Amino acid sequence: MAGVEELAAAPPEPNHGFDNSRRLTGTNRYFADPAVTLTPLGASGGNSTALKAWAARVRGMCEALGWPDPQPRIEKRAAGTLLVFRAPPDSLLTATEVSEWAWERAAAEQGESAFDLAHDLGEDPRAAAVFAARSAAERVAALEALRAAAVRHHVPLFEDDAEVSLGAGSGSRRWPREKLPAADAVPWSELHDVPTALVTGSNGKTTTVRLVAAMAAAAGLTPGYCCTEGVFVAGEEVVRGDYSGPDGARVVLRHPAVQAAVLETARGGILRRGLAVRRADVAVVTNISADHLGEYGVEDADDLAETKLVVARAVEKGGLLVLNADDATLMAAAERLPHAAAARLALFARDHSHPALAALRAGGGSTCAVRNGDLVLCHAGRELSIGKPEALPLTVDGAAVYNIANLAAAALTGMALEFAPEAVTGVLRNFGSAPLDNPGRLERWHYRGALVLIDFAHNPAALDQLLRVARALRPPRLYLLLGQAGNRDDEAIGELARTAARFSPDCVMIKELPHMLRGRMPGEVPALLMRALLEAGVPRGRILEESDEETAARRLLEAAQPGDVVVLPVHTRAVRERIRAGLEV
Repeated sequence: MAGVEELAAAPPEPNHGFDNSRRLTGTNRYFADPAVTLTPLGASGGNSTALKAWAARVRGMCEALGWPDPQPRIEKRAAGTLLVFRAPPDSLLTATEVSEWAWERAAAEQGESAFDLAHDLGEDPRAAAVFAARSAAERVAALEALRAAAVRHHVPLFEDDAEVSLGAGSGSRRWPREKLPAADAVPWSELHDVPTALVTGSNGKTTTVRLVAAMAAAAGLTPGYCCTEGVFVAGEEVVRGDYSGPDGARVVLRHPAVQAAVLETARGGILRRGLAVRRADVAVVTNISADHLGEYGVEDADDLAETKLVVARAVEKGGLLVLNADDATLMAAAERLPHAAAARLALFARDHSHPALAALRAGGGSTCAVRNGDLVLCHAGRELSIGKPEALPLTVDGAAVYNIANLAAAALTGMALEFAPEAVTGVLRNFGSAPLDNPGRLERWHYRGALVLIDFAHNPAALDQLLRVARALRPPRLYLLLGQAGNRDDEAIGELARTAARFSPDCVMIKELPHMLRGRMPGEVPALLMRALLEAGVPRGRILEESDEETAARRLLEAAQPGDVVVLPVHTRAVRERIRAGLEV
């Protein structure tokens, strides 16, 4: 009986009826303006009547609050439904509650139990009064005045929950959010923007970012860039970690030394928060490959392409959108999305005679591709011969074919940013000569006569590219380290193993990544990799397992003999640095 009484006294589980109620604080997949998103739970999440009721309540409440047309969107996906609407930037927290309340009311009307907000706020008039008070409390008059003044002065404004800044890089000033200046007290004449490039895509982002940053430095500017490795200014690390999202962009754009900003812009940041910038001089999309599917409403490559092309909104008026013309999925998405179709294009491809490149050049556009054995850049009515791809260090004597695309994308970006041509070509001809020009990306080292390739290679497409390089070197034996983070589905993890199997490695060392389980149980990902390798025909005797990434890599190094190639996709930076310390150039 005591147990029953304890159960009765226990607080009930939270009853919300939704998941992932988020603010999109910047330009996003759905709108050029901030928005909020909600993922409903329960049977009503697929009920058209409930979904329409949510949209109607959102419209009605936004009208009652005096907000602009929210343009509510209902995105039905196989994994669930996503509800999105535009909201004022100074009332985003209130807007998330409006969305939650509207959904809970709609779900309750379809027979689901009354949820927290629906129960607490009740009918629309009472809810409108509550939301109006919350919106008023959320708004900051000084910030509203700064936003308006920034538009008048053509100065960018960046904000987060802690700080607000005006201008960019060397032309910026920043203040705590609770201590904002009056608009007429801001030294507007000292504030300005800096040349800015956004780089996104499935693979090649970090390499392209580093190439463009090196071009900026060669042109005499102080570059700042963010990527999955951290934030770097003038070649020095400012912050360590994955800063390929809005937080990293703001760190770069608020650094007082930065004269040119190159911002890696990953899928996750776009989907969770939107872009940090509203304007950029150049936006690059390197390619699209099926990775991270099933997250935040991205279910296939077309969804992913549309997500990446959010960067086109930042260059829609006056900037340049640099695209990979060889990527059919990307090009199709660019044609159907109004903001991408409206942007001024530059294209790169393997072949100079690619029809899309030829058509673009005929209209005076910029391209970069291989013609008669040379990588040729066409821009602003002139041609620049960069050189034979196999002579460019980043291609590893032509074996790393994928890096030709990264070089071409960077060339177009550097010219669009108006760097001196000799700065652009000089970097392209020399970058990659030293292993640490591009740390974690096709680093080439030696260990007791064996060649060691260290790379991030975090998805099947990247692993395929890396192993093509390894096989092109014709080693007597090929050793491979294999592991994956837990936030891929079973099929994606299996495809990584099948990709490895296609290259017939002499030894595969499966590693565990305990800090990247991301919802998986320990041992689950290695088991999936093992099963897929065996099913793909890799003999069991060629497969080893090791729970520690560093130990796994060292075991392969010790097993290698002169002439062998050891491929180490290392996902932990600290491990990579410790392994590198024992290798030779």
